[in-house]
Formats: sequence, structure tokens, C-alpha cells
Amino acid sequence: MLRFLKIYLTLYMFKRKLTEKLRDWKKASNRKPLILRGARQVGKTTLVKMFSSDFDHFIHLNLDKSDDRKIFEKNDSIEKILQILFLKENISPAPESKILIFIDEIQNSPDAVKLLRYFYEQANHLFVIAAGSLLESILDNHISFPVGRVEYLILRPFSFEEYIMAKHENRAHEAYNEIPFPDYGHDKLTDLFKEYCLTGGMPEAVKSYIEKKDFVELTPVYDNLITGYMDDIEKYSKNEKQTKIIRHIIYNAFKLAGERIKFEGFADSNYKSKDISECFRILEKTFLLSLVYPVTGTRVPIIENRRKSPKLHILDTGLLINFAGIRAEILSSNLTDNIFGGKIAEHITGQEILSSKPSILAKNNFWIKEKKQSNAEVDFVLQSGSLLIPIEVKSGKTGRLRSLMEYIDLCPHNYAVRIYSGEFSIEKVKTLKGKEFKLLNLPFYLAGKTQEYINKFLLKL
Repeated sequence: MLRFLKIYLTLYMFKRKLTEKLRDWKKASNRKPLILRGARQVGKTTLVKMFSSDFDHFIHLNLDKSDDRKIFEKNDSIEKILQILFLKENISPAPESKILIFIDEIQNSPDAVKLLRYFYEQANHLFVIAAGSLLESILDNHISFPVGRVEYLILRPFSFEEYIMAKHENRAHEAYNEIPFPDYGHDKLTDLFKEYCLTGGMPEAVKSYIEKKDFVELTPVYDNLITGYMDDIEKYSKNEKQTKIIRHIIYNAFKLAGERIKFEGFADSNYKSKDISECFRILEKTFLLSLVYPVTGTRVPIIENRRKSPKLHILDTGLLINFAGIRAEILSSNLTDNIFGGKIAEHITGQEILSSKPSILAKNNFWIKEKKQSNAEVDFVLQSGSLLIPIEVKSGKTGRLRSLMEYIDLCPHNYAVRIYSGEFSIEKVKTLKGKEFKLLNLPFYLAGKTQEYINKFLLKL
């Protein structure tokens, strides 16, 4: 059975970069049960099935199914649970066998969550991965959680690099990983990146476009995804009032993505700030959306100013484009035009920057200076060692960098990044006050490699 699964995976599934992190986890001497996080439909189950080809035996439990839940609900002994699983799967493992146990939708069984610690303490020869997109729903119910006895990874939508890998654009992928990026690849990678923006990073959408090469076919895919998220509202909410508020937030989040928002009366509602903010926190736990808070300082550590209005970002730019109904508009123009108020360029840049951060705690932030005399805003700040590097997203090849320059005048270094539609370059620029700084210009398709380019060409690490 496992042999046929390996053949199927080779033919029909796309490689994800997180697979290498899973292999590092497998080799670690102090390995703990792994909890794989991420929003619904980002490919967690598929990823683990692909990873299972590295093992002698694979046991997949789906705790949406009552029969699989009963294994944990009626037994509190790891030894007995393993006997049941081996019997169920008809496995007689040799002592040296590598066995992967995947507990999917683990949030449906608090008993299974509690027993994870015993896999670590009593059966560490096994490889255990758990996944559940609504895991915090049981944590909020004061369920005992095995703190210190589990570890985490997060799976996000396809990054641009994963997209070109899925399309088997092997030469483009080689060029993408050349540092510095070769000039001859600019037009090709620009076209692929625009295609990626239109397709989005949700696995089902990527698969649909690669197979059918038709953007029109993506509309029902994304409609179904959004409908699925809306149908899950009852799982997120504690009462009918929260259900209504969460539905209102989800429906309007796609329209307001990329904008700074206020909780009080969000999206022309009568809901109070406290109720809206609580529901946003619930949705952040599902990874469907995130609130990107500003910082007002120019030095590390990053300290979010939560008294200021955050920006609203959603899981995937493809969801945003589909809901806004602007796919045709983007097809007929350049990504770098001011489509949808220029928010698409900033949103996809934020998504790419986040995709390069492996930690489940990783977040994006932006910088603001709000004063009566003048306001300034820089799209992103990225910590690099002891420095906080400003990143400005420009929807065209040229553009004023007044806010970026104000940041540079205030900060203790002279490094900055611009993400734009032009080619890779480094230039020396002076602020309006005369401070000279290095400006790293990166094309949109290299946004996911911003940290690498900062280290290589600005800080020369």
C-alpha cells in the first residue's frame, strides 16, 4: 500500500519547502511530537502524506471520524493505543522500523491532545505529527496541553518559489536562486510572478491553473474556499452574537485587506470595539487573516504600538483578488499599476516576506510617524541582526521615497530596501536632509528573498 502511495505522490503532488524542515525534525536527537499549524486547505494533510514516503509505515488518523476518536477517548495507555493502531493497520513492525503516526484534526479530541506528552515520554522511537486548523478552540476551553513536550511548524499558502517549482519551471527556479539575480531572467520571472498573483497560493487553485491553464476556472475554486470558511464560523464562535460578527468580518475582510482599520463600527457596522477585537483574535488563531500592527521606533527590539490602527491582511492574495473581482483588470494591465488602490503589490509583498519566516510566531510590521506637522508610513520593517531595516513597496519603477527617507533620518543606520517592478540594483541615495544611504532595489519576484539580499549586499554577512 505504501509503495502505491509513493507512486501517487510522485506523480500528482507538489513539493513544499517545509518538507526539508520535516526531515530536519525527523533527524533530530531530541525530537518531540510535532504540531503542524496553518489555515484550512493550505495542504497540511497532503504535505504529511508526501513526507510519509520517507518511512517504513504510515498510520493516518482523522479525528473527524468517530472511530478514530474513540481510540483516544477509551484508552489512556500509549502501549494499548499502539497495539490497537498496529492491529488496525495490520502492521508487525520490526524493532528498527521507522513509523510515522499522523493525527489529523486533533482539535476534535482533547484526549488525543493530552496524550501527546506520553508519545514523547514513553514512545519517542515513533514519529508523531498532529495537525488541526482550529487547535486554539480547545485551548480556550482550559484543556491540559503538553507544554514543553511538543514542537511546532507552520504551513502557509504556496510561496512564489513553490509555485514555479510546482510548474516545473526548472530554469526559472535556478535563476531565482542565483544571487545576485541574473538580468536576463527579469522578464520571465516578472511574467511568472504576475501569474502567481492571479492564481494565488492556495493548493487547489495552483493545481487547477497548472492543469487547466484557465484563470476563469479559479473563480469557483476560490468561491468554494470562501464558502467553506464561512461555513466554519460555528466552529470558531462561542455564541450566536459572535457568529454574526465573525461572518461580518470575514465578508468584509476581503474588501478591506491592505487597509488600516478601526474596530469600533468595523465596516460600517454597529458592533463595539471590544466585540470586534475579540472576534478578530479568534480569526487570527485560524490563520485566515492577521492584524499587522505599526511600530513607531526605528531600533530593535520591535515593539508594536497597539494603540494605533493595524492593517488588515488575509491569508492569500488570490482570495483577495477573487473576492474583489479584479482578476480581469490585472490581466489587462501591469501588476505594478495602481490596481485596487495599489494594495495588491503591498499585500503580495507582505505574503512573500512572511513565507520566508519559518517560525509560527513570525509577524509582519510597518512603521509610522504620526504628528501634526507631517505623517509618514513605511510599508514594512524587517529585523536583521541588531538593525531594523525599512522596506518600501512601490507600484511603479519610480516613485518618491519621502517616508523612507524620514525613517532613514531617524534611524541609527543607512540601509533601506525598495520592492518594485524594476530590476535588481543597489544605489546610493541621499535623504532630503543630506544623509547618504544604500538602497537595495528588489523586483517583486524576489520579495521572498529580501532577508538573503539584505545579508548579502547591504550588511555583507
